[in-house]
Amino acid sequence: RNFARDHRARVGVALMSVDGLSDAFAKLLSEASSPAVVRAVEESRDCSALWSEIEASGFLDALVPEASGGAGLSLAEVHPILQLLGRFTVPAPVGETIMARALAAAAGVPCPVGPVALAIPVQVDDGWRAAAVTHGAVADYLLVDDGGQICFVPVDDKAQGTGIYGCLAADFHWSAGFSGPTLPRPSSGLRAIGALVRATAISGAGDALLERTVDYAGTRVQFGKPIASQQAVQQQLAVMAEQVVMARIASQIGCAQGFPPPHFAAATAKQVTSAAADQIARIAHAVHGAIGMTAEYDLQLYTRRLQAWRMADGSETYWAQQLGEKLSTPQAEATIVDHVRTALS
Repeated sequence: RNFARDHRARVGVALMSVDGLSDAFAKLLSEASSPAVVRAVEESRDCSALWSEIEASGFLDALVPEASGGAGLSLAEVHPILQLLGRFTVPAPVGETIMARALAAAAGVPCPVGPVALAIPVQVDDGWRAAAVTHGAVADYLLVDDGGQICFVPVDDKAQGTGIYGCLAADFHWSAGFSGPTLPRPSSGLRAIGALVRATAISGAGDALLERTVDYAGTRVQFGKPIASQQAVQQQLAVMAEQVVMARIASQIGCAQGFPPPHFAAATAKQVTSAAADQIARIAHAVHGAIGMTAEYDLQLYTRRLQAWRMADGSETYWAQQLGEKLSTPQAEATIVDHVRTALS
């Protein structure tokens, strides 16, 4: 119980940082993205009502310079806002649109109005394909990275569902190239940006899951006492807390290097958070037991997303390989510690 109270206090302090912006965003999302709203969007594939509230709040222009009508925040300052998207399991590409608007503003290109998802297609025999684009089922536009340029492409009727329960990702196929407003491609491409959006969401969802799991363990009574008094459960909660804190720090590191995020920073954030996501989800279900597997219980709204975000824009294995290749080049620093000191300073 003391652990639960202390954790809630730490989360409360975090939400009041950055001049109260994240506190205001949390208040908005607590109603606009309630579990009932999330379920309704998953069923209808329509996030227009939720999107209207977020659009009106102005948070979508958080990274846009003040001269262009935005808030002019740094990526590090936006980190708590991006975390909240995971904490409230927001069923719309809010983080992706924040990034897309910043890229468009930097290029002097108007960003299309509406939800924007990020897609990295691959060339196939019959054109181009992009598989399991996160939030693609509720997006109006895709910001597409074909390896040479990035451009805004309307979704129209191209989105095809994945067939996974409640999943808002979608598959896309184009028989020809892409047409739409083009932007300069960031040096690390859109994958690094998408990976960082996913890393911050994992961090926020992990925070919320830890809080819920600790509360449940403190109130669920077996054999006359809370299950939190059992040493085995305490050990699992301790491991879960370690993973949550590790994910939070990794996502902060990824956002601390500026926008667009450097490849090494985004790779570090996504590798660590993807590895943590699986453990956080597993322990949450282990502590909750059978009730955590039911559709009516909110736990699955978080754990389904944790597992999806873990794989989206590269799993922990993909990014570990990316980091390994970076560290094994002749230009790398003498030691891993030296490289971390210079690349993540």
